[in-house]
Amino acid sequence: MPVKNRFADLHADITAWRRDIHEHPEIMYDTHRTSALVAEKLKAFGCDEVVTGIGRTGVVGVIRGRETGSGRAVGLRADMDALPMQEQTGLAHASKIPGAMHGCGHDGHTAMLLGAAQYLAETRNFDGTAVVIFQPAEEGGNGAEAMVKDGLMERFGIDEVYAIHNSPGLETGQFAIRSGALLASVDEFIIRLQGRGGHAAKPHETRDTTVMMCQLICALQTIVARNVDPVMQGVLSVTSAETSSKAFNVIPDRAEVKGTIRTHSRDVRAQIPDRLRAVTDGIAQTFGCTAEVEFVNGVPVTINDAAATDHARAAAEAVSGSCGEVPLSMGGEDFSFMLDARPGAMIRLGNGDSRGLHHPEYDFNDDAIPAGCSWLVTMIEQRLPLN
Repeated sequence: MPVKNRFADLHADITAWRRDIHEHPEIMYDTHRTSALVAEKLKAFGCDEVVTGIGRTGVVGVIRGRETGSGRAVGLRADMDALPMQEQTGLAHASKIPGAMHGCGHDGHTAMLLGAAQYLAETRNFDGTAVVIFQPAEEGGNGAEAMVKDGLMERFGIDEVYAIHNSPGLETGQFAIRSGALLASVDEFIIRLQGRGGHAAKPHETRDTTVMMCQLICALQTIVARNVDPVMQGVLSVTSAETSSKAFNVIPDRAEVKGTIRTHSRDVRAQIPDRLRAVTDGIAQTFGCTAEVEFVNGVPVTINDAAATDHARAAAEAVSGSCGEVPLSMGGEDFSFMLDARPGAMIRLGNGDSRGLHHPEYDFNDDAIPAGCSWLVTMIEQRLPLN
């Protein structure tokens, strides 16, 4: 079952949809134009239901198969939002919105799922229900969590859920996947240090938050190095360090440290915050100061279900003849919220020798569209086979 011929016929249309979405990027939950375009097309394709406003601006299409005796439903998810960055591609279809760009390929993901939805609505060669999910706010807004909390899985009776993400550097149209942890959890922390400021000529009269901050930044690295099991992956990165003083002769009374914590283990993710607080409190007490620690929980670990990974790999092999093994990454993806709610998997689709994700010169490779669409519909036809 190679790339489906129907997608050769639809390739120009899907490419045009993708480039239109690329020209009009929308950030976070403000995907109003994109959501409206998606809903309009799903209705035109003849989907049995088109529901808007799931997770604020998410759109869901329901396509019932030629038979529905299996009673099962499989979800396919695409993200719709863009990034707050300035495009520098110089392409004819470059972003028309200053400071917004589809720099991660969500325009391609959305267009491919629209193409798959059109095919599934035309053919209905499956027993059960295909649920196509168009999600806002993947880039930092946890739109997947919002849709899950809005009853996505229960309302549409979803049993399994799958997603596709483009991968620069992987041969165009080729696939790669791995079972288990795929992408990291992503959490953030802010540490606010309070000391006693004063004149730089009289440090003995102060409680110097600058020195304390430097000691703390070094000490935080011991959490992963000395508290996390060395066979487990974990990254704690301090990404911002500021004091309340900009002068040469003032010892600041306040300092602030920000950073990110990433891991592939739920247990390690739960372990690190307690150690970070303990290390911070210890350093603060040593310097006679106080500290406030704030955590911002982001996305969980993206974990591909073992059986679902096998199903996704089989569909990829049916389309392209092979499926590689994707390496672990410390990047994050909010599809993890959907995978926490239902078994499923995310697969990678080759974008060829393109710029990397989140690069101002990146563009989704339209040559990958037929393979991506074919994988999406093959997942439905293989997971919901007609007798």
